[in-house]
Amino acid sequence: MTERSMKGVALCTSVTVAALLAAACTTAPPATTLTVGPVEGNTFVVRDVRVFDGERTLERVNVVVQNGRIASIGPRTPPRDLPVVDGAGRTLLPGFIDAHGHVPNAAALRDALRFGVTTVLDMLTGIDGVRSLKAQRNGLAPTALADLYTAGSPITSPRGLGTQFGIPFTTISAPAEASALVTARIAEGSDYIKILYEPGAPLFTTVSYETLAATVQAAHRAGVLAVAHVSALEGAHGAVRAGIDGLVHVFSDTVADATFAAEIAARGVFVTPTLSIIGAFQGRGIGPALAADSRLSPYLTAAQRTELTKPGPDADHPMAPYLKRFEIDRAKTNVQRLRAAGVRILAGTDAPNLGSHGVSLHGEMQLLVEAGLSPAEALTAATLGPAQVYRLADRGRITSGARADLVLVEGNPMQDIKATRAIVRIFKNGFEVSRAVPPGPSGGHPVTAAVGAGRGGRDP
Repeated sequence: MTERSMKGVALCTSVTVAALLAAACTTAPPATTLTVGPVEGNTFVVRDVRVFDGERTLERVNVVVQNGRIASIGPRTPPRDLPVVDGAGRTLLPGFIDAHGHVPNAAALRDALRFGVTTVLDMLTGIDGVRSLKAQRNGLAPTALADLYTAGSPITSPRGLGTQFGIPFTTISAPAEASALVTARIAEGSDYIKILYEPGAPLFTTVSYETLAATVQAAHRAGVLAVAHVSALEGAHGAVRAGIDGLVHVFSDTVADATFAAEIAARGVFVTPTLSIIGAFQGRGIGPALAADSRLSPYLTAAQRTELTKPGPDADHPMAPYLKRFEIDRAKTNVQRLRAAGVRILAGTDAPNLGSHGVSLHGEMQLLVEAGLSPAEALTAATLGPAQVYRLADRGRITSGARADLVLVEGNPMQDIKATRAIVRIFKNGFEVSRAVPPGPSGGHPVTAAVGAGRGGRDP
């Protein structure tokens, strides 16, 4: 080596050492602050967390929330000036969507949010009482309530199912009435149209097949979904043939064959099984186990506990002849066959019927797994699935631009679906949600739910 090159090496080395020393003496940028208590505001980062984004799992990523929406997801080092929520060993999930509830008032939405259900798809309620509750869903303001979408009043025949619940609404008698009735329902606040179709059912009349088909067509012309309450295979066949978008209960009077399951899949019809209520009708509900779960029990109101542990209807109940159609083992078998055929399955509870808003969805996901879905599929059924089906573009997923409706849980629910119950933190519109149980009774409804309690009740 020449003398000149030796000097070059020495110079380079001295410069490098000097740079390292200078760097060591420079004050490091402030570390991100780990937030132990509630996050203030709706901008923060969840660090080093497992993410289920609605359909796939991402390991050890950082999720940045800015102004109530997801800004980024990935391994990249997040901005240093944001509050940090520790995600190590935990799983971040999209806020849950209950695809079949009945919402009489704000208390129901408060109960739902306390258990991570950030959106409820109502399937029958008095529209006047809940119309004002819909306003919040389009904004990103702090709220103690889940968001609401609703079918409002159902489409049913005179003396048909639904007319016994004490909610005043117009019934339908002929196909020619369908277009005007659908227009009226949408004008009063219905986001989608629910049709009660129960051919051959005891106790009730039902709309004719022709009226069903005309109503479905009218809904589609108006640009909204049409879904059907069915309990039996005959009704399911008719609804699918009429072009229905979804069945909001699984039929359980008979086990379907593979041909019909394939037809449902080919037509793109989704099914919301509501296994929770079907089991409860037989006195085999999951509610008591939910009420006893130490991860859930501390957050229940007294009214919720009562609904979860209420006995099912006995043989003397006035609706007993109709309720014989509902059978949990056949229902689970049908879910298994539908899933095998590729039918989209959604998670819905029918709360508060023999169950309760929010908490019952954790039981429904367990029942879907028992019926053959994987835990990841059950999670999709409670997040991305209903968001896609009901065209809710900014929720049910963890992706850039989505609203930050988030549930952080201990453990890995993709391995054990019951891990959804181990809630650490809930965020709605990016704001942290208090899980404090409200004092006093948790709002009921004059006709709520009491197929198991004696008289009356809501849509099963």
